[in-house]
Amino acid sequence: MAASMGRGQGRQAIGLSVSLMVCIAFLPAGAIHTVRAQTVQSQSLIEKTFPHSNKCKRCHERVYEEWETSPLSKSIHSPAFRTALDAYLKSPGGKDQALCFRCHAPHVREFPEQAQLFVDQAKGGDPSLDGVACSQCHLIKHVDRAKHPPEPKYEVGGKTLYGPYKDFVQNLAHQSMESSLFQKSDLCLNCHQSVPSAANLGKSNDLLGNWDQSRAVKSGKECQTCHMPQQVGESANGEKKRTIANHSFPGRLGKLRQEAAKLAVQTKVDGDKTTVTVKVQSLVPHNLPATHPAWASVVLNLEIKGKNLKTVFSDKRVYGRTYQDAQGQPTIFDFEAVKVAEDTVLKPEETREETFTFHTPKDTKTFDVEVGLNYAPLTGPASFLQRVEAESSQGSQDPAFQPIEIVKRTENVPVGK
Repeated sequence: MAASMGRGQGRQAIGLSVSLMVCIAFLPAGAIHTVRAQTVQSQSLIEKTFPHSNKCKRCHERVYEEWETSPLSKSIHSPAFRTALDAYLKSPGGKDQALCFRCHAPHVREFPEQAQLFVDQAKGGDPSLDGVACSQCHLIKHVDRAKHPPEPKYEVGGKTLYGPYKDFVQNLAHQSMESSLFQKSDLCLNCHQSVPSAANLGKSNDLLGNWDQSRAVKSGKECQTCHMPQQVGESANGEKKRTIANHSFPGRLGKLRQEAAKLAVQTKVDGDKTTVTVKVQSLVPHNLPATHPAWASVVLNLEIKGKNLKTVFSDKRVYGRTYQDAQGQPTIFDFEAVKVAEDTVLKPEETREETFTFHTPKDTKTFDVEVGLNYAPLTGPASFLQRVEAESSQGSQDPAFQPIEIVKRTENVPVGK
């Protein structure tokens, strides 16, 4: 940036920076102590209202350990979130500091005046505040589906936590109350149906699509059926074993993704020309992908290997969304988007047929057809990806940069007589 400044502007910027550093350096120790004390007091108030998951762990160790492996536990910890948050706050429309946290740390709804604390914690890289944890779900008493996106209503100020069980165990830590909400998809919609920062796109940017019209939903399935599968275990330490819900929230991560789609591959060799037809069948009752629309995509890869297993042809199809900003330029950021430029997302339970044509491999009696459907690595401008890499303790080896296999098919095809 300095290279593009005039000398006068550069001197002004340097002078301003020096002045700020001098001011901070000469702040009275008491004032600094007061700021810190206020921060601690604010966090203490938040955690009094929404008890930290570490407290829940004392009695619900199994549930805590499952949750800790889930994407929800990283909702404000991930380098991708931190980088995207910074990009949003620096954008012209990034004045609502609480906006991203309404999904990534939804208890900010009860503390809008503390939005800066949530920002500071997330940008610090190792937040001590919870993002999406126990209290953020189990204090929800109602979800207002008349709002878009749906809005959770919390029961705060008491000691009652809500859940799906009738036979809850009395304890000294909190009161428990059964709520049918915890067995319904409504519980999940406030974060997973649409993204607040893309409000100007309306329903064209819904994450789930017409999920409520799917065969799965009409047969009685809810989000929890797949993403919180039932298992036998103890909900609280020492409690007798019973049927309970898994809290690792399988989906993009976990074995559940292997049930998300299936592939049917047909290869036709016609002299010098070969055609591979792939039927991609989504088996899920919502859009695929249904994760964050700014960079979520699923990729169908085709690779043809000829003599000595050398790749002689490759191609792909991408399922996702692309956006345009106010200047008509492509963008991955939904908070910059004014238009969905292209939507190739696989709709609920849709079957898509893809055709690939190429020259028949020569000098070999057979060739291999490899077809794979994967969640794509993080995408975006080079500056965004570089910042994510720099923010991550794993650098370029961060899981965000690795594809995640959904399903793969391989077959060996004879060239002909």
